[in-house]
Amino acid sequence: MVARAYTVAFEGVEAHQVEVQCAVTPGLPAFSIVGLPDKAVSEARDRVRSALAAMAIALPSKRITINLSPADLPKEGSHFDLPIAVALLAAIGIIPQDASESAVSLGELSLDGSLVAVTGALPAAMAAAEKDRALLCPSASSPEAAWVAATQVIGAGSLADVVQHFSGQSPLPPSEPGEVHNDPSTVDLRDVKGQERAKRALEIAAAGRHHLFMVGSPGSGKSMLAARLPTILPPLTPVEALETSMIHSVAGLLDQGGISRTRPFREPHHTASMAAIVGGGRRAAPGEISLAHNGVLFMDELPEFSRPVLETLRQPIETGKVMIARANAHVTYPCRFMLVAAANPCRCGHMFDPAQACARVPQCGEDYLGRLSGPLLDRLDLRIEVPPVSFTDLDLPADGDTSEAVAARVKGARDRQLRRFQGHDGIRANADAHGGLLEEIASPDAEGRELLMQVAEKFGLSARGYHRVMRVARTIADLSGSSTVRRPHVAEAVSFRLSPETGL
Repeated sequence: MVARAYTVAFEGVEAHQVEVQCAVTPGLPAFSIVGLPDKAVSEARDRVRSALAAMAIALPSKRITINLSPADLPKEGSHFDLPIAVALLAAIGIIPQDASESAVSLGELSLDGSLVAVTGALPAAMAAAEKDRALLCPSASSPEAAWVAATQVIGAGSLADVVQHFSGQSPLPPSEPGEVHNDPSTVDLRDVKGQERAKRALEIAAAGRHHLFMVGSPGSGKSMLAARLPTILPPLTPVEALETSMIHSVAGLLDQGGISRTRPFREPHHTASMAAIVGGGRRAAPGEISLAHNGVLFMDELPEFSRPVLETLRQPIETGKVMIARANAHVTYPCRFMLVAAANPCRCGHMFDPAQACARVPQCGEDYLGRLSGPLLDRLDLRIEVPPVSFTDLDLPADGDTSEAVAARVKGARDRQLRRFQGHDGIRANADAHGGLLEEIASPDAEGRELLMQVAEKFGLSARGYHRVMRVARTIADLSGSSTVRRPHVAEAVSFRLSPETGL
Protein backbone atom coordinates (compact mmCIF):
# COMPACT_ATOMS: atom_id res chain seq x y z
CA MET A 1 0.00 0.00 0.00
CA VAL A 2 1.18 3.53 -0.85
CA ALA A 3 0.75 6.45 1.54
CA ARG A 4 0.50 9.98 0.15
CA ALA A 5 1.21 13.55 1.21
CA TYR A 6 1.23 16.75 -0.79
CA THR A 7 3.63 19.64 -1.21
CA VAL A 8 4.65 22.13 -3.92
CA ALA A 9 7.54 22.76 -6.29
CA PHE A 10 8.27 26.37 -7.14
CA GLU A 11 8.63 27.73 -10.64
CA GLY A 12 9.14 31.42 -10.09
CA VAL A 13 6.21 32.66 -8.00
CA GLU A 14 4.03 29.77 -9.18
CA ALA A 15 3.69 26.75 -6.89
CA HIS A 16 2.94 23.45 -8.64
CA GLN A 17 1.41 20.64 -6.63
CA VAL A 18 3.65 17.64 -5.98
CA GLU A 19 2.32 14.30 -4.71
CA VAL A 20 4.73 12.62 -2.30
CA GLN A 21 4.21 8.85 -2.45
CA CYS A 22 5.77 6.51 0.08
CA ALA A 23 5.95 2.72 -0.27
CA VAL A 24 7.38 0.42 2.41
CA THR A 25 8.03 -2.95 0.77
CA PRO A 26 9.91 -6.17 1.65
CA GLY A 27 13.56 -6.26 0.64
CA LEU A 28 16.97 -5.13 1.73
CA PRO A 29 16.77 -2.08 4.04
CA ALA A 30 17.10 1.09 1.95
CA PHE A 31 15.76 4.64 1.81
CA SER A 32 15.61 6.11 -1.69
CA ILE A 33 14.03 9.24 -3.15
CA VAL A 34 13.11 9.38 -6.84
CA GLY A 35 11.33 11.93 -9.00
CA LEU A 36 14.08 14.33 -10.17
CA PRO A 37 15.22 15.57 -6.73
CA ASP A 38 18.15 17.97 -6.36
CA LYS A 39 20.92 17.52 -3.80
CA ALA A 40 18.96 19.22 -0.98
CA VAL A 41 15.96 16.92 -1.56
CA SER A 42 18.13 13.80 -1.73
CA GLU A 43 19.71 14.70 1.61
CA ALA A 44 16.22 14.80 3.18
CA ARG A 45 16.43 11.08 3.94
CA ASP A 46 19.20 11.69 6.47
CA ARG A 47 17.37 14.58 8.13
CA VAL A 48 14.11 12.62 8.25
CA ARG A 49 15.84 9.52 9.67
CA SER A 50 17.52 11.58 12.41
CA ALA A 51 14.30 13.47 13.26
CA LEU A 52 12.38 10.21 13.63
CA ALA A 53 15.13 8.77 15.80
CA ALA A 54 14.90 11.84 18.06
CA MET A 55 11.21 10.95 18.53
CA ALA A 56 12.12 7.33 19.33
CA ILE A 57 10.46 6.11 16.13
CA ALA A 58 12.36 3.24 14.51
CA LEU A 59 12.12 2.74 10.77
CA PRO A 60 11.21 -0.79 9.67
CA SER A 61 13.96 -2.98 8.21
CA LYS A 62 12.40 -2.80 4.77
CA ARG A 63 12.84 -0.94 1.52
CA ILE A 64 11.45 2.61 1.73
CA THR A 65 10.83 4.37 -1.58
CA ILE A 66 9.73 7.99 -1.88
CA ASN A 67 8.42 9.12 -5.26
CA LEU A 68 7.86 12.79 -6.02
CA SER A 69 5.18 13.02 -8.70
CA PRO A 70 5.14 14.31 -11.42
CA ALA A 71 8.55 12.76 -11.90
CA ASP A 72 9.61 15.06 -14.76
CA LEU A 73 9.21 18.27 -12.71
CA PRO A 74 12.48 19.37 -11.05
CA LYS A 75 12.30 19.34 -7.24
CA GLU A 76 14.54 21.83 -5.45
CA GLY A 77 14.84 22.99 -1.85
CA SER A 78 14.79 21.72 1.70
CA HIS A 79 11.03 22.28 2.12
CA PHE A 80 10.41 18.69 0.93
CA ASP A 81 11.62 17.35 4.32
CA LEU A 82 8.27 17.69 6.08
CA PRO A 83 6.03 16.16 3.35
CA ILE A 84 8.46 13.23 3.00
CA ALA A 85 8.30 12.67 6.77
CA VAL A 86 4.49 12.95 6.79
CA ALA A 87 4.13 10.41 3.96
CA LEU A 88 6.54 8.03 5.72
CA LEU A 89 4.71 8.35 9.04
CA ALA A 90 1.44 7.57 7.28
CA ALA A 91 3.00 4.55 5.56
CA ILE A 92 4.16 3.02 8.84
CA GLY A 93 0.84 3.74 10.59
CA ILE A 94 1.90 6.51 12.98
CA ILE A 95 -0.63 9.01 11.56
CA PRO A 96 -3.87 8.36 9.61
CA GLN A 97 -3.47 8.35 5.84
CA ASP A 98 -6.52 10.50 5.27
CA ALA A 99 -4.97 13.14 7.53
CA SER A 100 -1.68 13.16 5.59
CA GLU A 101 -3.61 13.70 2.35
CA SER A 102 -5.71 16.56 3.72
CA ALA A 103 -2.94 19.15 3.79
CA VAL A 104 -0.15 20.61 1.69
CA SER A 105 3.05 20.39 3.73
CA LEU A 106 6.38 22.16 3.49
CA GLY A 107 9.21 22.69 5.95
CA GLU A 108 12.83 21.84 6.68
CA LEU A 109 13.66 19.41 9.45
CA SER A 110 16.49 19.80 11.93
CA LEU A 111 18.22 16.67 13.18
CA ASP A 112 16.36 16.98 16.50
CA GLY A 113 12.97 17.10 14.75
CA SER A 114 12.30 20.83 15.02
CA LEU A 115 11.00 22.66 11.94
CA VAL A 116 12.99 25.43 10.28
CA ALA A 117 11.43 28.27 8.30
CA VAL A 118 11.49 27.99 4.52
CA THR A 119 10.86 30.40 1.67
CA GLY A 120 7.73 30.43 -0.46
CA ALA A 121 5.06 29.86 2.19
CA LEU A 122 2.80 32.55 0.70
CA PRO A 123 2.59 31.12 -2.86
CA ALA A 124 2.32 27.63 -1.30
CA ALA A 125 -0.77 28.78 0.60
CA MET A 126 -2.25 30.07 -2.66
CA ALA A 127 -1.67 26.65 -4.25
CA ALA A 128 -3.22 24.89 -1.23
CA ALA A 129 -6.30 27.08 -1.47
CA GLU A 130 -6.75 26.17 -5.13
CA LYS A 131 -6.77 22.47 -4.20
CA ASP A 132 -9.05 23.07 -1.18
CA ARG A 133 -6.45 21.78 1.28
CA ALA A 134 -4.96 23.17 4.46
CA LEU A 135 -1.31 24.25 4.62
CA LEU A 136 1.05 22.74 7.20
CA CYS A 137 4.32 24.63 7.60
CA PRO A 138 6.86 25.70 10.28
CA SER A 139 5.58 28.16 12.86
CA ALA A 140 8.08 30.77 11.67
CA SER A 141 6.64 30.63 8.13
CA SER A 142 2.96 30.49 9.05
CA PRO A 143 2.27 34.24 9.61
CA GLU A 144 2.99 35.10 5.97
CA ALA A 145 1.02 32.11 4.67
CA ALA A 146 -1.97 33.04 6.86
CA TRP A 147 -2.53 36.12 4.71
CA VAL A 148 -4.28 33.75 2.29
CA ALA A 149 -7.67 33.65 3.99
CA ALA A 150 -9.03 31.03 1.57
CA THR A 151 -7.15 28.19 3.30
CA GLN A 152 -6.42 27.11 6.86
CA VAL A 153 -2.76 27.51 7.80
CA ILE A 154 -1.29 25.35 10.56
CA GLY A 155 2.08 26.28 12.02
CA ALA A 156 4.06 23.55 13.80
CA GLY A 157 7.23 23.89 15.83
CA SER A 158 8.44 20.31 15.41
CA LEU A 159 7.65 17.00 13.79
CA ALA A 160 6.27 15.80 17.13
CA ASP A 161 3.69 18.61 16.98
CA VAL A 162 2.70 17.40 13.50
CA VAL A 163 2.19 13.84 14.74
CA GLN A 164 0.07 14.98 17.69
CA HIS A 165 -1.97 17.24 15.41
CA PHE A 166 -2.72 14.60 12.78
CA SER A 167 -3.38 11.88 15.37
CA GLY A 168 -5.84 14.14 17.19
CA GLN A 169 -3.91 14.13 20.50
CA SER A 170 -3.20 17.88 20.46
CA PRO A 171 -4.64 19.75 17.46
CA LEU A 172 -2.75 22.88 16.50
CA PRO A 173 -4.70 26.17 16.25
CA PRO A 174 -4.89 28.03 12.92
CA SER A 175 -2.18 30.64 12.45
CA GLU A 176 -2.83 34.37 12.41
CA PRO A 177 -1.53 36.68 9.67
CA GLY A 178 1.59 38.70 10.36
CA GLU A 179 1.53 42.43 10.89
CA VAL A 180 1.10 45.05 8.22
CA HIS A 181 4.24 47.15 8.16
CA ASN A 182 4.04 50.82 7.24
CA ASP A 183 7.67 51.80 7.39
CA PRO A 184 7.94 55.33 8.81
CA SER A 185 10.11 57.65 6.75
CA THR A 186 12.73 59.85 8.32
CA VAL A 187 13.26 61.97 5.20
CA ASP A 188 11.12 64.60 3.52
CA LEU A 189 11.09 66.12 0.05
CA ARG A 190 11.26 69.53 1.71
CA ASP A 191 14.81 68.68 2.81
CA VAL A 192 15.99 69.25 -0.77
CA LYS A 193 17.04 72.90 -1.21
CA GLY A 194 16.18 74.38 -4.59
CA GLN A 195 15.78 71.92 -7.50
CA GLU A 196 12.14 72.90 -8.09
CA ARG A 197 12.14 71.51 -11.62
CA ALA A 198 13.55 68.19 -10.41
CA LYS A 199 10.90 68.03 -7.67
CA ARG A 200 8.21 68.64 -10.27
CA ALA A 201 9.60 65.84 -12.44
CA LEU A 202 9.64 63.55 -9.41
CA GLU A 203 5.97 64.33 -8.72
CA ILE A 204 4.95 63.63 -12.32
CA ALA A 205 6.94 60.38 -12.37
CA ALA A 206 5.29 59.22 -9.13
CA ALA A 207 1.80 60.16 -10.31
CA GLY A 208 1.95 58.18 -13.56
CA ARG A 209 4.66 55.60 -12.81
CA HIS A 210 6.91 57.13 -15.44
CA HIS A 211 10.61 56.35 -15.82
CA LEU A 212 12.93 59.23 -14.87
CA PHE A 213 16.52 60.03 -15.84
CA MET A 214 18.47 62.68 -13.93
CA VAL A 215 21.78 64.10 -15.20
CA GLY A 216 23.77 66.45 -12.99
CA SER A 217 27.10 67.33 -11.45
CA PRO A 218 28.36 65.36 -8.42
CA GLY A 219 26.65 66.53 -5.24
CA SER A 220 23.76 68.24 -6.98
CA GLY A 221 21.20 66.11 -5.12
CA LYS A 222 20.26 63.32 -7.55
CA SER A 223 20.51 60.53 -4.97
CA MET A 224 18.87 62.73 -2.35
CA LEU A 225 15.87 63.27 -4.63
CA ALA A 226 15.59 59.57 -5.47
CA ALA A 227 15.73 58.60 -1.79
CA ARG A 228 12.68 60.78 -1.14
CA LEU A 229 10.61 59.32 -3.94
CA PRO A 230 9.06 56.60 -1.69
CA THR A 231 7.72 59.34 0.61
CA ILE A 232 5.41 60.67 -2.12
CA LEU A 233 4.25 57.34 -3.55
CA PRO A 234 0.82 56.00 -2.49
CA PRO A 235 0.82 52.81 -0.39
CA LEU A 236 0.42 49.49 -2.11
CA THR A 237 -3.14 48.39 -2.75
CA PRO A 238 -4.08 44.99 -1.24
CA VAL A 239 -3.68 43.32 -4.65
CA GLU A 240 -0.30 44.97 -5.23
CA ALA A 241 0.87 44.08 -1.71
CA LEU A 242 0.03 40.41 -2.31
CA GLU A 243 1.80 40.39 -5.70
CA THR A 244 4.93 41.99 -4.26
CA SER A 245 4.92 39.83 -1.14
CA MET A 246 4.76 36.63 -3.18
CA ILE A 247 7.99 37.59 -4.94
CA HIS A 248 9.62 38.58 -1.66
CA SER A 249 8.41 35.32 -0.09
CA VAL A 250 10.14 33.26 -2.79
CA ALA A 251 13.27 35.36 -2.26
CA GLY A 252 13.07 34.96 1.54
CA LEU A 253 12.75 38.68 2.21
CA LEU A 254 9.54 38.83 4.25
CA ASP A 255 10.23 39.93 7.83
CA GLN A 256 8.53 37.68 10.40
CA GLY A 257 5.63 37.00 8.06
CA GLY A 258 4.61 40.64 7.87
CA ILE A 259 3.42 42.27 4.69
CA SER A 260 4.50 45.81 3.90
CA ARG A 261 2.23 48.41 2.32
CA THR A 262 5.27 50.55 1.49
CA ARG A 263 6.37 50.33 -2.12
CA PRO A 264 9.71 48.57 -2.66
CA PHE A 265 12.78 50.73 -3.26
CA ARG A 266 15.73 48.81 -4.66
CA GLU A 267 19.09 50.43 -5.39
CA PRO A 268 21.61 47.91 -6.78
CA HIS A 269 25.28 48.87 -7.10
CA HIS A 270 26.62 49.42 -10.61
CA THR A 271 28.85 46.35 -10.27
CA ALA A 272 25.78 44.06 -10.05
CA SER A 273 25.71 41.17 -12.50
CA MET A 274 23.04 40.45 -15.06
CA ALA A 275 21.65 37.61 -12.92
CA ALA A 276 21.43 39.95 -9.93
CA ILE A 277 19.52 42.61 -11.89
CA VAL A 278 17.30 40.51 -14.16
CA GLY A 279 17.20 37.26 -12.22
CA GLY A 280 18.73 33.85 -12.71
CA GLY A 281 21.33 31.70 -11.03
CA ARG A 282 21.05 28.01 -10.32
CA ARG A 283 17.44 28.27 -9.17
CA ALA A 284 16.38 31.08 -11.51
CA ALA A 285 15.80 33.38 -8.52
CA PRO A 286 14.10 36.78 -8.95
CA GLY A 287 16.39 39.74 -9.69
CA GLU A 288 16.28 43.36 -8.62
CA ILE A 289 13.75 44.32 -11.31
CA SER A 290 11.27 41.76 -9.91
CA LEU A 291 12.01 42.64 -6.28
CA ALA A 292 11.13 46.23 -7.28
CA HIS A 293 7.73 45.12 -8.72
CA ASN A 294 5.11 47.80 -7.98
CA GLY A 295 7.90 50.00 -6.63
CA VAL A 296 11.07 51.84 -7.61
CA LEU A 297 14.34 50.62 -9.10
CA PHE A 298 17.00 53.29 -8.57
CA MET A 299 20.12 52.86 -10.70
CA ASP A 300 22.72 55.41 -9.69
CA GLU A 301 25.72 56.01 -11.99
CA LEU A 302 23.76 54.47 -14.86
CA PRO A 303 26.57 54.59 -17.48
CA GLU A 304 28.80 52.60 -15.10
CA PHE A 305 26.54 49.53 -15.35
CA SER A 306 27.74 47.04 -17.95
CA ARG A 307 26.24 47.43 -21.41
CA PRO A 308 24.67 43.92 -21.50
CA VAL A 309 22.94 44.55 -18.15
CA LEU A 310 21.46 47.83 -19.37
CA GLU A 311 20.26 46.35 -22.64
CA THR A 312 18.41 43.56 -20.83
CA LEU A 313 16.20 46.21 -19.20
CA ARG A 314 14.62 47.22 -22.50
CA GLN A 315 12.11 44.37 -22.81
CA PRO A 316 11.04 44.26 -19.10
CA ILE A 317 10.41 48.02 -19.19
CA GLU A 318 7.97 47.53 -22.06
CA THR A 319 6.24 44.29 -21.03
CA GLY A 320 6.30 44.44 -17.22
CA LYS A 321 7.55 40.86 -16.96
CA VAL A 322 10.77 38.95 -17.54
CA MET A 323 11.30 35.37 -18.61
CA ILE A 324 14.45 33.71 -17.32
CA ALA A 325 15.31 30.91 -19.72
CA ARG A 326 17.85 28.35 -18.56
CA ALA A 327 18.65 24.83 -19.68
CA ASN A 328 16.61 23.36 -16.83
CA ALA A 329 14.07 26.15 -16.18
CA HIS A 330 11.87 28.70 -17.90
CA VAL A 331 10.54 31.04 -15.23
CA THR A 332 8.51 34.22 -15.67
CA TYR A 333 8.49 36.91 -12.99
CA PRO A 334 6.42 40.12 -12.93
CA CYS A 335 8.52 43.30 -12.93
CA ARG A 336 6.32 46.36 -13.37
CA PHE A 337 8.72 48.83 -11.77
CA MET A 338 9.46 52.53 -12.06
CA LEU A 339 13.03 53.09 -13.20
CA VAL A 340 14.78 56.12 -11.73
CA ALA A 341 18.29 56.55 -13.10
CA ALA A 342 20.99 59.08 -12.34
CA ALA A 343 24.28 59.94 -14.04
CA ASN A 344 27.03 62.52 -14.10
CA PRO A 345 27.21 64.52 -17.36
CA CYS A 346 30.73 63.22 -18.02
CA ARG A 347 33.44 61.16 -16.36
CA CYS A 348 34.80 64.05 -14.27
CA GLY A 349 31.29 65.35 -13.65
CA HIS A 350 32.01 69.05 -14.23
CA MET A 351 30.92 69.48 -17.84
CA PHE A 352 28.37 72.16 -16.88
CA ASP A 353 30.92 74.16 -14.84
CA PRO A 354 33.36 76.10 -17.08
CA ALA A 355 35.67 76.76 -14.11
CA GLN A 356 36.24 73.03 -13.45
CA ALA A 357 35.51 71.38 -16.78
CA CYS A 358 38.29 69.45 -18.47
CA ALA A 359 39.76 70.25 -21.89
CA ARG A 360 37.72 67.55 -23.64
CA VAL A 361 34.36 69.26 -23.17
CA PRO A 362 31.91 68.54 -24.78
CA GLN A 363 33.39 65.38 -26.30
CA CYS A 364 33.90 63.81 -22.85
CA GLY A 365 30.18 64.11 -22.13
CA GLU A 366 29.22 62.59 -25.46
CA ASP A 367 31.57 59.67 -24.87
CA TYR A 368 30.36 59.07 -21.32
CA LEU A 369 26.61 59.25 -21.93
CA GLY A 370 27.19 57.51 -25.25
CA ARG A 371 27.44 54.29 -23.26
CA LEU A 372 23.65 54.44 -23.02
CA SER A 373 21.97 53.16 -26.16
CA GLY A 374 19.30 55.13 -27.99
CA PRO A 375 16.61 52.43 -27.58
CA LEU A 376 17.14 52.46 -23.81
CA LEU A 377 17.01 56.26 -23.55
CA ASP A 378 13.89 56.27 -25.72
CA ARG A 379 12.10 54.31 -22.97
CA LEU A 380 12.82 56.95 -20.30
CA ASP A 381 9.81 59.29 -20.17
CA LEU A 382 11.31 62.19 -18.22
CA ARG A 383 14.86 63.51 -18.64
CA ILE A 384 16.08 66.41 -16.58
CA GLU A 385 19.26 68.24 -15.70
CA VAL A 386 19.92 68.62 -11.97
CA PRO A 387 22.19 71.68 -11.66
CA PRO A 388 24.45 72.19 -8.66
CA VAL A 389 22.98 74.13 -5.74
CA SER A 390 24.79 77.29 -4.71
CA PHE A 391 26.10 77.75 -1.18
CA THR A 392 23.71 80.67 -0.64
CA ASP A 393 20.75 78.40 -1.38
CA LEU A 394 22.03 75.83 1.11
CA ASP A 395 21.94 78.44 3.86
CA LEU A 396 18.29 79.26 3.20
CA PRO A 397 15.58 77.61 5.34
CA ALA A 398 13.69 74.66 3.89
CA ASP A 399 10.91 75.68 1.56
CA GLY A 400 8.51 74.13 -0.91
CA ASP A 401 5.88 71.47 -0.37
CA THR A 402 6.37 68.69 2.12
CA SER A 403 6.29 65.06 1.08
CA GLU A 404 2.85 64.78 2.66
CA ALA A 405 1.44 67.56 0.46
CA VAL A 406 2.98 66.15 -2.72
CA ALA A 407 1.86 62.63 -1.80
CA ALA A 408 -1.74 63.87 -1.53
CA ARG A 409 -1.59 65.23 -5.09
CA VAL A 410 0.03 62.03 -6.35
CA LYS A 411 -2.62 59.90 -4.66
CA GLY A 412 -5.38 61.99 -6.22
CA ALA A 413 -3.89 61.46 -9.67
CA ARG A 414 -3.44 57.73 -9.06
CA ASP A 415 -7.04 57.40 -7.86
CA ARG A 416 -8.26 59.01 -11.09
CA GLN A 417 -6.23 56.51 -13.07
CA LEU A 418 -7.54 53.54 -11.10
CA ARG A 419 -11.10 54.64 -11.83
CA ARG A 420 -10.24 55.23 -15.48
CA PHE A 421 -8.69 51.80 -15.98
CA GLN A 422 -11.33 49.74 -14.20
CA GLY A 423 -12.00 46.67 -16.30
CA HIS A 424 -8.59 46.79 -18.01
CA ASP A 425 -6.54 43.93 -16.55
CA GLY A 426 -2.94 44.75 -15.75
CA ILE A 427 -3.32 48.50 -16.36
CA ARG A 428 -3.19 50.65 -13.23
CA ALA A 429 -1.29 53.78 -14.28
CA ASN A 430 -0.91 55.98 -17.33
CA ALA A 431 2.49 54.47 -18.06
CA ASP A 432 0.77 51.13 -18.79
CA ALA A 433 -1.69 52.50 -21.38
CA HIS A 434 -1.03 51.69 -25.02
CA GLY A 435 -2.69 51.35 -28.42
CA GLY A 436 -6.30 52.38 -28.79
CA LEU A 437 -6.71 52.87 -25.05
CA LEU A 438 -3.92 55.46 -25.03
CA GLU A 439 -5.54 57.32 -27.92
CA GLU A 440 -8.83 57.26 -26.06
CA ILE A 441 -7.58 58.66 -22.75
CA ALA A 442 -4.63 60.86 -23.74
CA SER A 443 -5.48 62.47 -27.07
CA PRO A 444 -4.89 66.23 -26.61
CA ASP A 445 -7.21 68.97 -27.80
CA ALA A 446 -6.64 70.64 -31.18
CA GLU A 447 -3.99 73.09 -29.93
CA GLY A 448 -2.20 70.40 -27.97
CA ARG A 449 -2.17 68.00 -30.93
CA GLU A 450 -0.81 70.72 -33.19
CA LEU A 451 2.07 71.36 -30.79
CA LEU A 452 2.75 67.66 -30.42
CA MET A 453 2.89 67.18 -34.20
CA GLN A 454 5.27 70.13 -34.58
CA VAL A 455 7.61 68.78 -31.91
CA ALA A 456 7.52 65.25 -33.32
CA GLU A 457 8.40 66.51 -36.80
CA LYS A 458 11.10 68.99 -35.73
CA PHE A 459 12.91 66.72 -33.27
CA GLY A 460 12.26 63.41 -35.00
CA LEU A 461 10.43 61.67 -32.15
CA SER A 462 10.05 57.94 -32.57
CA ALA A 463 6.60 56.39 -32.34
CA ARG A 464 7.51 55.24 -28.83
CA GLY A 465 8.67 58.74 -27.87
CA TYR A 466 5.47 60.25 -29.31
CA HIS A 467 3.29 57.96 -27.21
CA ARG A 468 5.34 58.49 -24.09
CA VAL A 469 4.87 62.25 -24.39
CA MET A 470 1.13 61.60 -24.58
CA ARG A 471 1.25 59.49 -21.42
CA VAL A 472 3.20 62.12 -19.49
CA ALA A 473 0.82 64.86 -20.69
CA ARG A 474 -2.12 62.76 -19.46
CA THR A 475 -0.47 62.48 -16.03
CA ILE A 476 0.16 66.23 -15.88
CA ALA A 477 -3.51 66.77 -16.70
CA ASP A 478 -4.49 64.35 -13.92
CA LEU A 479 -2.36 66.29 -11.44
CA SER A 480 -4.14 69.50 -12.42
CA GLY A 481 -7.56 67.82 -12.19
CA SER A 482 -8.28 68.30 -15.90
CA SER A 483 -10.31 65.73 -17.80
CA THR A 484 -8.82 66.93 -21.11
CA VAL A 485 -5.18 67.04 -22.19
CA ARG A 486 -4.51 70.62 -23.26
CA ARG A 487 -1.65 72.49 -24.88
CA PRO A 488 0.06 73.52 -21.58
CA HIS A 489 0.08 69.88 -20.47
CA VAL A 490 1.68 68.81 -23.75
CA ALA A 491 4.21 71.66 -23.58
CA GLU A 492 5.35 70.63 -20.11
CA ALA A 493 5.58 66.98 -21.14
CA VAL A 494 7.69 67.93 -24.15
CA SER A 495 9.99 70.05 -21.98
CA PHE A 496 10.80 66.99 -19.87
CA ARG A 497 11.28 64.81 -22.94
CA LEU A 498 13.81 67.04 -24.71
CA SER A 499 16.90 68.04 -22.77
CA PRO A 500 19.22 70.32 -24.78
CA GLU A 501 21.54 70.77 -21.81
CA THR A 502 22.49 67.10 -21.71
CA GLY A 503 22.15 66.45 -25.42
CA LEU A 504 19.73 63.55 -24.81
